[in-house]
Amino acid sequence: MSKYKILEYLRRFSFWLSFFAVIAIIFDLGFSHEKFVEIEIRTFYFITLLVGIPSIALRYFIANDRFPNKVRFFDTIIFSLFGLLALAQVDAIRENLGFFEFFNKMGWIYLAIVIYFIRELSRFELKINREIINPAQLFIISFLILIIIGTLCLMLPKATHNGISFLDALFTSTSAVCVTGLIVVDTGSYFTTFGQSIILVLIQLGGLGIMTFASYFSYFFRGSTSYENQLMMKNVTDSETLGEVFSALKKILFITFVFEFIGGLLIYMSLDPQLFETVGDRIFFSVFHTISGFCNAGFSTLEYSLYQPEYRFNFPLHIILSVLFILGGLGFPIVLNIYKYGKYFIKKNFLRFKRPDQPVHMPWVLNLNSRIVLVTTAILLVGGTVFFMFFEYNNTLKDYNFLGKLAASFFGSSTPRTAGFNSVDMGALHFSTIMVIMFLMWIGASPGSTGGGIKTSTIAIATLNFLSLAKGKDRVEVYNREIANNSLRRAFAIMTLSILFVGLSILMISYFDPDMHLLDVAFESISAYSTVGLSLGITANFSGASKIVIIMTMFAGRVSMLTIMAAFLADVKHLNYKYPTEEVLIN
Repeated sequence: MSKYKILEYLRRFSFWLSFFAVIAIIFDLGFSHEKFVEIEIRTFYFITLLVGIPSIALRYFIANDRFPNKVRFFDTIIFSLFGLLALAQVDAIRENLGFFEFFNKMGWIYLAIVIYFIRELSRFELKINREIINPAQLFIISFLILIIIGTLCLMLPKATHNGISFLDALFTSTSAVCVTGLIVVDTGSYFTTFGQSIILVLIQLGGLGIMTFASYFSYFFRGSTSYENQLMMKNVTDSETLGEVFSALKKILFITFVFEFIGGLLIYMSLDPQLFETVGDRIFFSVFHTISGFCNAGFSTLEYSLYQPEYRFNFPLHIILSVLFILGGLGFPIVLNIYKYGKYFIKKNFLRFKRPDQPVHMPWVLNLNSRIVLVTTAILLVGGTVFFMFFEYNNTLKDYNFLGKLAASFFGSSTPRTAGFNSVDMGALHFSTIMVIMFLMWIGASPGSTGGGIKTSTIAIATLNFLSLAKGKDRVEVYNREIANNSLRRAFAIMTLSILFVGLSILMISYFDPDMHLLDVAFESISAYSTVGLSLGITANFSGASKIVIIMTMFAGRVSMLTIMAAFLADVKHLNYKYPTEEVLIN
């Protein structure tokens, strides 16, 4: 038998071993067991690590240096963790070296097995055959699979304190994967820490997209990928060339985890220690809210979100979360472009300082998309803050001082951009404020971000088109660039489809729950479609049929109606003909 066959058998054996170990973890954490069953399960964990980790080392020996350096580094971490866990099981070592007592916890065993499983799963190449399934269909299917898995996990007995129905679990899973934040049961009191952890994982995977994780880790461990995969991920990362795709993916993951780590650290420091029983609870609160904030999910372990009395006036926490909303809502292509611009800016000023007598050329680094998104985001934030403060000054903000009113208004302006947290009583808002919030929710975040809505670039292009038509121009121009007709067509298609779907959602909910106020229903439907998560307090009172309508609305808003239509109507045939052009009477 050749060494390649042996390697293949070892890979398959190692994968299935890690897979069943993960199933065992779900079974272990999700169900209550007799003592002897717990012992058997934990014995299986150790057997998995004792057999699985050495199998990786054996493949190194057989493969003769075929593993890239980055994979070697990753495996070194696995081997080191496994070594610490093995030593931590020896009583004599723990007694003499207290350091190992820290690793004598089941959480480290779970982490080691999950890392081991990710490593083995990523060895399989993700193949896409465009003749069988197109990228739009694959994108939709990936979200559906994640929602179904999340639903089943949330229905595990130990995920909730008193059980949950399938429909409520499906609603919660869809809301988490679609980073919406609408809830039918209170996250903090209804779900256990295990259940909240499941929601947290669904938010992270749903916010960045399961295909982002799968494609990058597959490339990381294999060192190569197919041309079809690169084409698909090129659209996700907005890369200019195929060669930049996985470099951009790496930067996306790096930026995400760096922002979330910094955000979690700042949130931890902003909290009052007396509000938590243990340091672990405080850490979990910080991690949960920084991921929920950056992914624009809006989930909170607090019953009344940030309107909770203990957190209502914690303005540093509000500002930290607002910054996370904005960074997550800008979109990864924009953040990467700003990073690139920052490097050029520093380099330009350094050269200008070093050679003041020579002119320094500054290339077009901050692209048109970034300029439009940044300007539109700034206008919406400032405008939203002014309107919120003006309408609520003597209403929901009457108990705040001026700086408090300003901070609360800024938070109230940024959270409708698909974030979903609230720091004021939503039921007491002025009608005018509600209308402003609905408008901000409809626009949402920016393309390529963790947020939803029709996107900032869409409303910007539509506005520029209005102004261009009013001026009698036959094209749309901005920043010495002309907007492509395809972008104009997509912008108005997205706006029209959103209005039609939200209208249909309002119509269906009004039919199934005729006693509900139309304004509340409209607010809920827009919040669901734009994956915001703000509510006027009617979500839990929906009938089963209305919950299904909101589930479909959240899903359609997350994957976009244009993507759904493209998945089933896309025709890749080239049009090698052109009909005569005629004007249609409009206005």
